[in-house]
Amino acid sequence: MNLKKENKKHSVWLSDSAWTEVESRYRRDNCSTRNEFIEKAIRFYSGYLDAESADAYLPCVLSDVLEGKLGALGKRMGHLLFKLSVDQNLMGNILAADIEIDPDQLRKARVRCVKEVKETNGEISFEDTVRYQKGAE
Repeated sequence: MNLKKENKKHSVWLSDSAWTEVESRYRRDNCSTRNEFIEKAIRFYSGYLDAESADAYLPCVLSDVLEGKLGALGKRMGHLLFKLSVDQNLMGNILAADIEIDPDQLRKARVRCVKEVKETNGEISFEDTVRYQKGAE
């Protein structure tokens, strides 16, 4: 902060206790002068007051920031889901080319799989599937 170029002299009356606080803290805040400390304190308190009256402004700014972050997350999740769908489709095609299953068996397997996913909230391990297929469950 350049005090000599921008600042003008103003008379301000302070209590002795306020001046003692300035004296004891301005160096701790890395201020070179008491005036610098007082100006920083005024700007800080002014910002605090502005924030109190910014009820309409802050939610809009926060909303914009969150929208941007969530939009980026949504785009990334969409990209990852697309890649996962492509890999799953590839595995399904490879499997379908090698095994024989009639449409009724496939329909029953789909119904069972939908039920399992709903019941476990999608937390099905490959080991559980193998056990089911081997008749262990």
